[in-house]
Amino acid sequence: MSILARQKRDHIELDRLLRAVDTAGGQRRQELLTQVCRLVFPHAFAEESVLWPVARRVLSDGEQLTLVVEREHQQINELFTSLERTAPDDAGHRALWARIAALLREDVRDEEDALLPRLQASLSLRQLVLLGVAWEVVRRTAPTRPHPVVSRRPPGNVVAALPLTVIDRLRDGLDRTARGHHGRVSTAARTTSSALVYIAGAVEHAPPLTRGEDPSTKENHERS
Repeated sequence: MSILARQKRDHIELDRLLRAVDTAGGQRRQELLTQVCRLVFPHAFAEESVLWPVARRVLSDGEQLTLVVEREHQQINELFTSLERTAPDDAGHRALWARIAALLREDVRDEEDALLPRLQASLSLRQLVLLGVAWEVVRRTAPTRPHPVVSRRPPGNVVAALPLTVIDRLRDGLDRTARGHHGRVSTAARTTSSALVYIAGAVEHAPPLTRGEDPSTKENHERS
């Protein structure tokens, strides 16, 4: 029930999915990528909303440790956004995926080697269990797509949760419908999903959703 056990379970499942994507193609690859997104982005969102604020409060170097992970999360968000815009049979698609997979594995190492052991040493078992429950609640209601413009920290990411979660989960269903059907049904699902991309983009740029961000984790074009 603790945050440590919950994180470990997600990391094990992520490793399985990464290996599966590497060897898959076609519709199966796209479905696996959707599964990766539905694991990775709620997991990271819950960390940024629940776990890292606690780490910054109880660890003397929590600010530095969490900022490293937040920067990795931002890179992953930006690369996944590019991946979504790249055709699956494009050569650049696998190159982007290779970079994403490497970053995801690095993110897991940083969490398991540095952040999580430090939290285990600083919190009681009861506190770790309560933190795990809070993290799980947020994870189950979090966005499932990359959103590189939204703040990696409260209050922006907390405000973003409801509208982006609704949009993302609608898109997940529409994309699965598009992959599972042909003709008008598939075309309609793809068209509607594409329209939701623009709505999500407009929502992301709302000023309240970008508040709290560390300057080093702003989207690349904003940092340059």
